[in-house]
Amino acid sequence: MNKTFEEAEELVKDIQKIMKKSYKKAHDTQAEMVIAPPFPYIERCVQLVNRKRIKVAAQNCASEEGGAFTGEVSAAMIRSLGADFVIIGHSERRTYFQETNELLAKKVNMALKYELTPIFCCGEVLSERKSGKHLDVIKKQLNEGLFHLDTKAFKKVVIAYEPVWAIGTGITASPDQAQEIHAFIRCKIAEKYKKEIADITSILYGGSCNAGNAKELFSCADVDGGLIGGASLKAEEFMKIVYSME
Repeated sequence: MNKTFEEAEELVKDIQKIMKKSYKKAHDTQAEMVIAPPFPYIERCVQLVNRKRIKVAAQNCASEEGGAFTGEVSAAMIRSLGADFVIIGHSERRTYFQETNELLAKKVNMALKYELTPIFCCGEVLSERKSGKHLDVIKKQLNEGLFHLDTKAFKKVVIAYEPVWAIGTGITASPDQAQEIHAFIRCKIAEKYKKEIADITSILYGGSCNAGNAKELFSCADVDGGLIGGASLKAEEFMKIVYSME
């Protein structure tokens, strides 16, 4: 919940200015860029970007298709604005709005029904990591929130690992910690859907990733990119992260 309409518009324009100035870098990077503005700004962001280079996501969607759910925004509405992705199960949604795995499974279904790519978030809080339960927590989130999908549907999903203890705290998981969890997630996917599907699934890291640590994190074998929080609010910082992808 950041930025006014004018500030959000300026941010997107600044990102595109940096891409234009560094055309070769922008052209050569293998990174797929997705920006996720608040609901009121989605349509304007879609209008502003070159969608071959930058896609647009919503930060959330409703679990229901439509009807008397005042204040909710459906997957169909989001898709009609031109967005291609939707973030589902972000740690803040799980924490502040008590979103359960069962609810998130319904949101995943709605996103896929309306041809939105779900960016499904999973991760543990500090107490779960300290008690050694973090792998069980992530396994449960995957099993209950995602693994009901058949292979064809699952191939359309992106996963983001969020160590909740590292979000907004300035603490970042070490590359070894990130790699361990990402490899675990890929292993669980392989067990459910076979190795070929696991190998092509994008697994993003989402815990205080910034321009200073992105390159090292992205060098990990099973870290395919980042779900960027505060560092995405400044165009220069965000583009440094993008260009750190190899």
